[in-house]
Amino acid sequence: MFVTRTASALARRTPARAFARRSFTSSIVRCDKSKWQPQGPPGKIVSFDEVKTQEDLLPPGAPEGTIPTDLNQATGLERLEILGKMQGIDVFDMRPLDSSRKGTLDNPIIVNSAGDEQYAGCTGYPADSHNVVWLTVSRDRPIERCGECGNVVKLNYVGPEEDHSHHGHGHHGYEEPKTFVDYVKPEYWYR
Repeated sequence: MFVTRTASALARRTPARAFARRSFTSSIVRCDKSKWQPQGPPGKIVSFDEVKTQEDLLPPGAPEGTIPTDLNQATGLERLEILGKMQGIDVFDMRPLDSSRKGTLDNPIIVNSAGDEQYAGCTGYPADSHNVVWLTVSRDRPIERCGECGNVVKLNYVGPEEDHSHHGHGHHGYEEPKTFVDYVKPEYWYR
């Protein structure tokens, strides 16, 4: 009797929708495994010296059932850097700039770049004598001087001989903003 009264009391207090039956649906997704299997033989890992085209920088992928490493899955410039490091070549030349001397117009600090523009951080001479001042050297303006300490850096372009993005082809009408240098008399320009 106690159970009957409790069940009926509970039924009166519970909203009617709690007892409503829910419809249950499911869908079965079928997967064609052959669609996801690698096609053809596995790729070959080429050495840094063998890289000639962008296709050489595509990875072979990891063998089935293993966790891929950076060498198995890295592509593009990251892959080029990894292949170079495996042979002891610093592809992006990440060494710090020469801070044993102060660059002058006659003997500037050389900044190598494969692109049209490069940023160089000057911390002064002697090193760390002021906060970092970022200097922008480009193929159009290869020499820059730090406004804090007077250190001079010069761009050394090491990129491809024929670069189609230079000489106005890739700039799309961009004009560099004017700076104080643009108002200096021509006889004071560096040559």
